[in-house]
Amino acid sequence: MAIQTILTYPDRRLKQISLPVETMTEQIRSLITDLTDTFTAAPGCVGIAAPQIGVLQRVIIVDVTRSASKKAKKDSSIHGNLICINPQIVESQGSIMFREGCLSVPDFTGNVVRSQSVTVSFRDEKFEERTISADGFEAIVLQHEIDHLNGVLFLDNVRSFKRDVFRRVKYQ
Repeated sequence: MAIQTILTYPDRRLKQISLPVETMTEQIRSLITDLTDTFTAAPGCVGIAAPQIGVLQRVIIVDVTRSASKKAKKDSSIHGNLICINPQIVESQGSIMFREGCLSVPDFTGNVVRSQSVTVSFRDEKFEERTISADGFEAIVLQHEIDHLNGVLFLDNVRSFKRDVFRRVKYQ
């Protein structure tokens, strides 16, 4: 298993809809390992989806405790490292605007309106069914990564490119 290359916009594969995972196989276990290795190698990364490494399967990893935010690290309602197979948002509430970035859109960030809280059902790395509720930053990241599975980038969700998209500042 290895760190994989992240696809970047405008790669057409990022706009394709991913296929559901029917059963846990060695191929899916390898995909999870590759996603984990790639995720871990990206400093500050809080989420990754299989399509970002060119695999059109419905698998994401989210861990907002990797955020620079001290609040995200200490918040007891945060779920930590989540490996989600076939994740689906089954309920959402509220609305929040948040400045998002993405490994697949490395040069820009953008203001996106998302649900404040979500309930997500999925299968974990043991292929057992789970349902969680998430709020705030963790809810935003879950929505962002699930969007990748549906061929949607955060750029598709900004209201105004003129007002809501910003060139990312890169430090040397």
